[in-house]
Amino acid sequence: QVQLDESGGGLGQPGDSLTLSCTGSGRTFSDYVVGWFRQVPGNEREFVAGITSSGNTLYSDSVKDRFTISRDDAKNTVYLQMNSLQPDDTADYYCAADVRASVIIRRATRYYDYWGHGTQVTVSS
Repeated sequence: QVQLDESGGGLGQPGDSLTLSCTGSGRTFSDYVVGWFRQVPGNEREFVAGITSSGNTLYSDSVKDRFTISRDDAKNTVYLQMNSLQPDDTADYYCAADVRASVIIRRATRYYDYWGHGTQVTVSS
């Protein structure tokens, strides 16, 4: 079992930066891939970024060069640094654990067995 808890969402203006945190418990945190997803009401949940146990990363095209995912296994935490925020980044953000993978980042939600409760990010002027 894995428990995940996101924090750090909030309100920002276009061009602002926000950092989301995802803290895990219940299983050796460094053993699995962690992904960040986001969802706008009425739309499917979409992959944003992922990080392997060794620190390799993958980003969606829409956030590449603006967002950075990182992990601190000593703190059981994965971060999503979001820069140059745009109104289209407005969504509920979720972190998720793919406990069957440690070196391959998969974009599809069906591979992620454990999810946090989500944190809301709103970008508006």
